[in-house]
Amino acid sequence: MSKQIATADQILHALGDATRRAIVTRLSAGPLSVSQLATPLAITVTAVAQHLQVLDQSELVTTEKVGRVRTCRIETSGFTTLEKWIGDCRSLWERRLDRLGDLLSESEEGQK
Repeated sequence: MSKQIATADQILHALGDATRRAIVTRLSAGPLSVSQLATPLAITVTAVAQHLQVLDQSELVTTEKVGRVRTCRIETSGFTTLEKWIGDCRSLWERRLDRLGDLLSESEEGQK
């Protein structure tokens, strides 16, 4: 089954939850098992697995099962997608603000 590329909306939705942000923050220090992620969060392993599913679909986290242990790690492609979206938005708004500045300068010059 081919994996679809996560959209910025999916990624922002995934990061909109405090528990999922905490999981991503913990994984930024290195790979952890699902049970290691669950312990400090004071939630069940099942709840962590549900959060990981959302993060996996958003391409922020990847998991691998070896034997009985499922290990989780950061996946960079979701962050790359989000970085591109932020860059596109920044570029758009910088152009708009530059045009607004030009219009205001013309308006000031016309009033003198």
